[in-house]
Amino acid sequence: MISVKNILTVILGSGLGGALRFISSEYIKQYFSPRFPAGTFIVNLLGCFIIGIVYGMSLKESQNSNEIKLLLATGFCGGFTTFSAFTAENIELIRNGNQTTAFLYIILSVTLGITATFIGSALVK
Repeated sequence: MISVKNILTVILGSGLGGALRFISSEYIKQYFSPRFPAGTFIVNLLGCFIIGIVYGMSLKESQNSNEIKLLLATGFCGGFTTFSAFTAENIELIRNGNQTTAFLYIILSVTLGITATFIGSALVK
């Protein structure tokens, strides 16, 4: 249901997630080669793990689960993870002749992302 409270809940989560994504990505980039977008990769995997936990918790506890999902899944994880940066980084890799790296980035992101979500969900069941 769309309400002012729900919108503000999503805004709060998104703002926190987006700020933490920026900080985390910049910090992670310092320790990895610029040839692989490790910042976005690691942040997206962490976001998948977190959303798995939120999803698993919401299955266990239906009371207040909508507010928690709005804050953490829609808001925080929506602001923390980034599909648009993922796609832009892949286009940049391809344009720079790094097709193999782009392919690995895509395959690893999808398979490890789904795995991280599954593990996060399984941990709280």
